[in-house]
Amino acid sequence: MRRAVELAARGLGSTSPNPVVGCVVLDRHGAVVGEGWHQRAGGPHAEVHALAEAGDDARGGTAVVTLEPCRHTGRTGPCTRALLDAGIARVVYAVPDPAPEARGGAAVLADAGVDTAVGLLAAEAAAGNAAWLTAVRRGLPYVTWKYAATLDGRSAAADGTSRWITSEESRADVHRLRAACDAVLVGSGTQRADDPHLAVRGVEGADQPLRVVLDTEARTAPTARVLDGAAPTLVAVAADADATRLAAAVEVVRLPRNADGPGLSLTALLRELYARDVRSVLLEGGPVLAGAFLAAGAVDRVVGYLAPVLLGAGPAALGDAGIPTIGAALRLSVTDTARLGPDLRITAVLDAPAPNPGPTTPAVAAVPDPAVPDAREENRP
Repeated sequence: MRRAVELAARGLGSTSPNPVVGCVVLDRHGAVVGEGWHQRAGGPHAEVHALAEAGDDARGGTAVVTLEPCRHTGRTGPCTRALLDAGIARVVYAVPDPAPEARGGAAVLADAGVDTAVGLLAAEAAAGNAAWLTAVRRGLPYVTWKYAATLDGRSAAADGTSRWITSEESRADVHRLRAACDAVLVGSGTQRADDPHLAVRGVEGADQPLRVVLDTEARTAPTARVLDGAAPTLVAVAADADATRLAAAVEVVRLPRNADGPGLSLTALLRELYARDVRSVLLEGGPVLAGAFLAAGAVDRVVGYLAPVLLGAGPAALGDAGIPTIGAALRLSVTDTARLGPDLRITAVLDAPAPNPGPTTPAVAAVPDPAVPDAREENRP
């Protein structure tokens, strides 16, 4: 199963709106005879790849899968049918499938006489598929907030300069992080201040994520680098904004304004992205936008790149997140640490995040679009 989890990770960034899945097939004697992973949405699923490699050796054997085999016909046939046709005698899967149209595959297999077992390395398999599992259960994308800062928590110097706080190794890692997500998101303040490109570079075979700019008043210049065609781009503007000039250069989506303050409805934004098959979002905006997402309970994971640098002044990495007292502080659990050149990368998930606004939740959260650009965030090659 641990090998199946490793295989599943190879599909990160290329399978949405489907999950990442890995499969290992053992023959009747317990020897590995086939391996596979879901490589691309619309293509064969992990079980099909593994069974094809196993051939006749799969008959009477065991399929070890990270996710419950699907029972429905979509762009491909049901994996349950492929397993039955191959003569698999036992299926061990880590995590049940939460998707209404796909779950229940284990029952189909059991009814056909296949021995099934669930739960082996479930935590590891679920962690590798966290974005998809969370998004499907909630109906909104999984959001990772990525930031870079000095050791004293500054995202830029007092004069606004920030390139480069972290090392080449960290900046290369950011591209790998982008490649594993479906969309990269910034606010208009960061877009105007930094003119970031937001596309993935240096990651072989990577699919370009959707570049998303939150631009309430449609002020993005037609010459902005995100409009260069190197990757798909979406600009979100207010429903009543004059976006005529902008719409001639890029796809524009109109969203309602926040009813209680400036900015757009964050709920509407996330719903729109989910409807566009976005299951994972990398939030790369500045501290104001990050604060808005955290205040709304819309951040699931945090990836911080800390450089051994001290500034003593300048904008903080995180703006107002609506936390008035230490007792209300958002607590996180560190899931990974890594040295990247001289820097330290810390990955953490929120212990008890505020409920994300679900598909039926009427509440909205402000997405600030300040006249003064957000503090410049570095790592924007």
